[in-house]
Amino acid sequence: MSKGINWEKIYGLLKERFKEGRLELKYQTPFELLVMAILASQESDKKVNSLKEELFNRFKTPKDFVEASLEEVQRSIRSINFYRRKAKLLKECCKVLLEKYGGEVPLDLEELIKLPGVGRKTANMLLAGFKRPAFVVDRHVFRVLGRLGLKFKEPDEAEIELKKALPKELWSPLSLLLMTLGKEVCRAKSPNCKECPICNYCKSCGY
Repeated sequence: MSKGINWEKIYGLLKERFKEGRLELKYQTPFELLVMAILASQESDKKVNSLKEELFNRFKTPKDFVEASLEEVQRSIRSINFYRRKAKLLKECCKVLLEKYGGEVPLDLEELIKLPGVGRKTANMLLAGFKRPAFVVDRHVFRVLGRLGLKFKEPDEAEIELKKALPKELWSPLSLLLMTLGKEVCRAKSPNCKECPICNYCKSCGY
């Protein structure tokens, strides 16, 4: 799967360039990151971040979401794409958090993906955001992997296969660095190959 790719070298080059990868969502707690990640599906991190202060002033805990009406949650996130569906998912997710996890977000992959609105990508974001072993494959990482010559049918397959191929201590830091690379340099349109620190390893490099 990753034959011919020196991941340690790639990690070193990315770390030298970006220092460390990061999530662009603004958060302090696992609960805040969970809510923000659900809202960020098919929406820009910048727009989701713009809601943070007002949203968490009103909804500080899962109980606040559960007790609010669906219409109130919808009004609070109405500037977000698919806000009606996401409001419903937030209420359902918070209900499960209260009923099964005492209102706490479980930082465990298998438990996280049991929550409404949480797939493997979102679960791995939660884990990586709090320094747990995880490999996040969002659209940016998936694009970079494809340009490196790794052809996966879908992101979940990429996550699972890369976890098998890489040492656990590289999972989170490497995936976040790849995410940063995809957002800042290896863009979907007009990738800046001239500025890419791993261009020599890329099958699509135009520089």
